[in-house]
Amino acid sequence: MPLLGNRLGWLKSGLFWRTFFLLAFLITASILAWVASFRIVERTPRAQQMAAQVISIVTITRAALTHSAPELRRELLFDLASNEGIRIYPLEASDIVAPPPDNELMQVLELNVKARLGQDTKFASRVNDVAGFWVSFKIEDDEYWLRLDRERIEGVTNIQWLGFGTTALILSLLGAVFISRLINQPLSRIAAATQAIAKGKWPEPLPERGPTEIRDANRSFNQMVADLDRVETDRAVILAGISHDLRTPLARMQLEVEMAQLPDDARLGMQSDLAQMDAIIGQFLEFARPSDNGHGASVDLTSLLKDCAREAGRLSDVRVHADIAPDVNVFGHATDLKRLVSNLIENARRYGKTPDSGVTEIDISCKSEGSQAVIEISDNGSGVPDQEMERLLRPFTRLDTARSQANGAGLGLAIVDRIVKRHRGTLKLSNKNGGGLRVRVAIPVTGALG
Repeated sequence: MPLLGNRLGWLKSGLFWRTFFLLAFLITASILAWVASFRIVERTPRAQQMAAQVISIVTITRAALTHSAPELRRELLFDLASNEGIRIYPLEASDIVAPPPDNELMQVLELNVKARLGQDTKFASRVNDVAGFWVSFKIEDDEYWLRLDRERIEGVTNIQWLGFGTTALILSLLGAVFISRLINQPLSRIAAATQAIAKGKWPEPLPERGPTEIRDANRSFNQMVADLDRVETDRAVILAGISHDLRTPLARMQLEVEMAQLPDDARLGMQSDLAQMDAIIGQFLEFARPSDNGHGASVDLTSLLKDCAREAGRLSDVRVHADIAPDVNVFGHATDLKRLVSNLIENARRYGKTPDSGVTEIDISCKSEGSQAVIEISDNGSGVPDQEMERLLRPFTRLDTARSQANGAGLGLAIVDRIVKRHRGTLKLSNKNGGGLRVRVAIPVTGALG
């Protein structure tokens, strides 16, 4: 049952299919109702028309036989059989007779024929194993059977109705597909453009044509995208400008600290503060840097991770445990990927210290899974509340209440998220069973960059 539910999920979630099946149901119900109504309404007129045809054939045949010369009757019967499909047989008491079908159409037909030819008129669908439409008549005291081919008196058969209905249904369903696509195509475009924005891309402007509602919606969406692009550009320019302007006074302050006659403790403290400020400014510049959508190259991810693990292992408060598979290569930008790994290691070093210890245990692993390279970097700290995982990826977000206090601008994971999206990868944060935060990054081995 769960598997069946998954397979039918697209029926519940897809607006196109909902619209299509709704139209298909309405069309099918309408066709069935129309066919049923038509057959009911036209049953009596059709039966009366068939009865009039039978009465005319019997009357004319009886008159022809009555008034024809005896020597010409054989030739007349031959002409009626060969040209008109009318055959005359003597009615015998020993005839094996099968009654006609018992339906409302036949009842109306028999009632009308008997009203004109007499109440003793007999009907049969088969006489002596010969199928047809059989009706009796009298010439003086002699009684005869007149046999007609059923096609001459039958209207539209059930098979013909089925053929007509199937053709109409197929044409109607093709129209339903066209209508459903026409209705849902603008919504699909907006949904695709929204997903592109969620991935950090700027979609092409939506066409501002069609019905008034769609045209207004697309125009408003295009205006919103333009406003977001302008806000993003202005923010990047402001961050880059402020960060760049702060670099000059920081350099001057570092020089003054070096030249000033200060106690060693004071000098080291000021130098540490200036280094932290310079690192924060570096994060601002990295976050404000526009996305590079140019062509990448093959990157030896194994060597890159080993270099980063080796650099992190030199720090006195970090212990690195690496499990890096050989010959893992991805398509991308080496500088961006190194920044990604460095930010994750730095984030673990700052916020993932083992409880009751001043040391951070960092586990780094890398392996290939199908067409993706998977990097996992985790610590043994106190972890992050599950409800706060998504908020960690937002710019300027730091969860000091959940993790150790540390200085920073809250841009480390936001920069990581941007780099992952540029490489068409996925980023997932989760807590380890034994405590600590695990960051999983999956990057396609080959392919165009985002």
